[in-house]
Amino acid sequence: MSDGHEPEGSQPHVREDPITLSEVASIAKTRIRKEVWDYYECGADTQTALHENEAAFKALKILPRVMRDVSNVNTSTSFFGRKCAVPFGLAPSAMQKLAGGDGEMDVARAAAKLGVNLTLSSQSTTSLEDVISCKKDSSSSLDPAFWMQLYLTKDPEKSIPLIKRAEASGYEALVLTVDTPVLGNRLNERKTPLVLPAGLHLANIELATRSPQTERKPTFNRRLMDARTLHDAEAILSAAGGSTHSNSLTWTTTIPFLKKAAPGMKIILKGIMTPEDAVLAVKHGVDAIVVSNHGGRQLDETCATIEALPGIHAVLATGSSEPGRKNRIPVIFDGGVRTGADVFKALALGADFVLVGRPVLWGLGYKGEEGVEVVINILERELSRTMALAGVARIEEIGKEYIGVKNAGGFGISKL
Repeated sequence: MSDGHEPEGSQPHVREDPITLSEVASIAKTRIRKEVWDYYECGADTQTALHENEAAFKALKILPRVMRDVSNVNTSTSFFGRKCAVPFGLAPSAMQKLAGGDGEMDVARAAAKLGVNLTLSSQSTTSLEDVISCKKDSSSSLDPAFWMQLYLTKDPEKSIPLIKRAEASGYEALVLTVDTPVLGNRLNERKTPLVLPAGLHLANIELATRSPQTERKPTFNRRLMDARTLHDAEAILSAAGGSTHSNSLTWTTTIPFLKKAAPGMKIILKGIMTPEDAVLAVKHGVDAIVVSNHGGRQLDETCATIEALPGIHAVLATGSSEPGRKNRIPVIFDGGVRTGADVFKALALGADFVLVGRPVLWGLGYKGEEGVEVVINILERELSRTMALAGVARIEEIGKEYIGVKNAGGFGISKL
């Protein structure tokens, strides 16, 4: 099936029964429209951070132990007191109906069926109420947590109706994205602006504002990204009327605002990349943090998230004997996870939990709900196999003693 990615007849053969995430991606690329694929896959500027998110994992080597009883490997864990079938969840991604299938509904059905944590993007093409209904309607005995991602605008009060809806619907946490005062310089988006086609809309935002989208054009945030002059930027901000992402979030005002708006929900900050901000998150009563560089789509010259993780864990590490508890507040890892071994490495370097982003979209493009299930099952099997071969039977046993890093000269391994 050709979609304009390559000339007809020139596409390489890809198997229709994928057994790796890279094979899922290869199929998805032939089925997702080129402008949509480019939107999801691109990073910022030269895409250095995007590529290093994956490449940095390769510098890490697993140091396997032998003569261990791994006859009963268990990939389950607990998070916020709730049992999780696997130590990874599905990261928030916008406008999932563009990727394929029934979008967010397919992702939610797969997550509910397999007991996997899900974070819904506030910029979804399905309402948050419809998404969480998939969990309520599921026949599975598993009961995964669903979380709600949030961007605050310049006027945070405008987000209160959305927050209240999420709380009332049963979402257990607000995941505030904090690394987006402005959009990163995403060249693909600037050259080919992505707009929702007729029939699709930002369900949560439009329901909250009661103003259905009538014009098919980029959002003010994306128009601001493409401003060519200071005058252009000022004109766009003036026209936006406070609807762009907030660039004035602070520790002393934003966290109390969220706690007051949603007293029954956990508060998670997504986009923490330094030990200093991790310590501030603890100080200001945040419930968890997500170590993330936004999939390489924001600040291109930052480091890979797996490189940031050890330093953050070092300042949050706890001596608690509580099973599975590694940090004073839970540290969630996000960025570049493409195999079960990557999940293992992130857990070993101090993460309590891991999020998976683009591969979920590949699953949607491949085969909708079934494709998302394929992605989850591939990662689960790869993680289980990695644990067995590394000599680990339970998630809480995974620690940095199992990880080495290639020496600077390129030969030899040193423990971290």
